[in-house]
Amino acid sequence: MTDTSSKVANAASATVKARLPRGLADRGPAEIAATHRMSVAIREVYELYGFEAVETPFIEYTETLGKFLPDLDRPNEGVFSFQDDDEQWLSLRYDLTAPLARYVAENYDKLAKPYRSYRSGFVFRNEKPGPGRFRQFMQFDADTVGSASVAADAEICMMAADTLEKVGIGRGDYVIKVNNRKVLDGVLEAAGLAGDERAAQRLIVLRAIDKLDRLGTDGVRLLLGTGRKDESGDFTKGADLASAAIERVLAFTSARAGSNEATIANLRGAIGESARGAEGVDELAEMVALFSAAGYGDGCIVIDPAVVRGLEYYTGPVYEAELTFEVKDEHGRPMRFGSVGGGGRYDGLVARFRGEPVPATGFSIGVSRLLAALQAVKSPIATGKGAPGPVVVLVLDRAEMPRYQGFVTQLRQAGIRAELYLGAAGMNAQLKYADKRHSPCAVIQGSNERDKGEVSIRDLVLGAELAASTKDRADYLELRSRAQFAAPEAGLVEAVREVLGRHV
Repeated sequence: MTDTSSKVANAASATVKARLPRGLADRGPAEIAATHRMSVAIREVYELYGFEAVETPFIEYTETLGKFLPDLDRPNEGVFSFQDDDEQWLSLRYDLTAPLARYVAENYDKLAKPYRSYRSGFVFRNEKPGPGRFRQFMQFDADTVGSASVAADAEICMMAADTLEKVGIGRGDYVIKVNNRKVLDGVLEAAGLAGDERAAQRLIVLRAIDKLDRLGTDGVRLLLGTGRKDESGDFTKGADLASAAIERVLAFTSARAGSNEATIANLRGAIGESARGAEGVDELAEMVALFSAAGYGDGCIVIDPAVVRGLEYYTGPVYEAELTFEVKDEHGRPMRFGSVGGGGRYDGLVARFRGEPVPATGFSIGVSRLLAALQAVKSPIATGKGAPGPVVVLVLDRAEMPRYQGFVTQLRQAGIRAELYLGAAGMNAQLKYADKRHSPCAVIQGSNERDKGEVSIRDLVLGAELAASTKDRADYLELRSRAQFAAPEAGLVEAVREVLGRHV
């Protein structure tokens, strides 16, 4: 084998297979543009409510995430973690709430309180990926830190409703469901589950109730009892509650009535003599009064005892944004998107850093899930076209590159997206390239145009129409004359703007 052929063979054997890791996704320009439009709409609502932007890094000290971790003894379970050169454990953020708590605690004396902020960005989960379950995804959060008033919780719920309507989900196609962990604590107390020694059992109950929509009453009943075996044969151990306790918990989850006021009346009966439960019901009643006064008493925000956010740090009101309309899945079967966001009060989180109570409440939107829902209802935010590609200046004579570069610079200085073709292909291939770039037009100058001090402007959008045209000859000739025309070099910017005005 010659040296040359040996090098070629070695290079081939060293080629790395191009493959995307499981649970991750690439995003193209259309999705990026739709996400940007949606984010702008969300940001407008949040800022209308007086929230301000803050940004935290992707990486935090692992101890900052605290009980967000599934297992503190195994810091790489659930989160992506690594050790720094000083042997400190660092982790990619699991959500946007724990970093906010760290930020507030670190800057507590400088911040106006209550501190109202929003932030968006990617979060990371070191979990088994599956359909619709990614290791990296985007969230958009808003939080109020430093207010113990349930008016802050009510405001978050109303803002969530306004946000869904702003992005194109009509009233009646969504519901903001509200519950209160204190009410559930009262029910569990009445069921004999109070005390630190029952903490693990209470957590199993919370997780069981959180599965009510998916498993139904019978499935939750099994999880409240000895346990449940799923369709695959996997067994989930239950809370081992007595029959009376199971019925009390299920009575609580079914307390929702035809109005918020009637639901609250049912909850007062479910909590027995629990003082904590009564405190939670009173907070819900106060929120209902605020919803009604602000015009949200028409069913878009409802009290629903079945809502129990899965994370154990919530301490008061909890809420979930659920889409109620049906769409067809890839097999034509009806389905609902369900929850696209949620949150609640987490008064103990900032206290981890300061050693004193700091009340807080917040809401998180699942950006990718909401975007998929907007695409399903054909919201203009999701289905609108992406930005047009740049104007492409063709290179027909490499000796004239400085001249072509001058054309590109003129266009850019006029605020027009433009690029110089940097490949090695001929004119037809360059025009095909411009089509693939979704360019509205191309600038062409060969020797004939250069001798006249002109450029040709080809309208690529009209050119595509012309290729598919079935019009009569007069219309065809008129369309052709507009699809490509000459302009003086000095009038390049105006000629391009004329074309852009037709399509952009």
